[in-house]
Amino acid sequence: MPFCNIKDYFPAPQRPAMSDPITLNVGGKLYTTSLATLTSFPDSMLGAMFSGKMPTKRDSQGNCFIDRDGKVFRYILNFLRTSHLDLPEDFQEMGLLRREADFYQVQPLIEALQEKEVELSKAEKNAMLNITLNQRVQTVHFTVREAPQIYSLSSSSMEVFNANIFSTSCLFLKLLGSKLFYCSNGNLSSITSHLQDPNHLTLDWVANVEGLPEEEYTKQNLKRLWVVPANKQINSFQVFVEEVLKIALSDGFCIDSSHPHAVDFMNNKIIRLIRYR
Repeated sequence: MPFCNIKDYFPAPQRPAMSDPITLNVGGKLYTTSLATLTSFPDSMLGAMFSGKMPTKRDSQGNCFIDRDGKVFRYILNFLRTSHLDLPEDFQEMGLLRREADFYQVQPLIEALQEKEVELSKAEKNAMLNITLNQRVQTVHFTVREAPQIYSLSSSSMEVFNANIFSTSCLFLKLLGSKLFYCSNGNLSSITSHLQDPNHLTLDWVANVEGLPEEEYTKQNLKRLWVVPANKQINSFQVFVEEVLKIALSDGFCIDSSHPHAVDFMNNKIIRLIRYR
């Protein structure tokens, strides 16, 4: 991939005005902006690259190429345009964005990110955790091998559990995800991959079924739930509540005595915890 100086890339008669569009290829993602935007912070690496102080690369289409993360560059480019840091509420790549800002050396952006991280840290201190539990019994049918070439059809009752978990603390749900694991296909997998969004997690699992061969769990996509490092299988809501309470209380949560109703809490239907720091 050839190097060029921006002044060589656009010879003087063809060099775009500061407001003319220019296309960048950042890690394979194309962005269109202007030289005025790219040089809005002259002391940054981008300011140096697009004022002719540093060489730039071109891709096969002649676009200026930067071998960095293309996805988060949109936030850097928007900051160059507005001098304001705009991030979605569920933004989960703060560490990556901070590293990219360090690379481009946009000092006001680096400072804005530091302020944002302090703000997020304060918001995480006070948090709410709400868990709604549901349980049902259903019949599972399966085959049992009694002898070579001899199989019989059997059935058994199976307890099916569902937990809807909501927390205002994204970090707590990540902590919970590091402790709870699904057992499927003979392997343990973190529940973190089942996060619907940073604040909401839905779990579905079954208790051990008497007489059900191990391969039937896989065949019928029946997941069991384990807690680590205790290596304990969760076969009842009582055990689930106990383990979640241990994790939540160790993270500073306490039971909200005003909600829910005591009957619902004792029946393991609704659990609400709060944290004040």
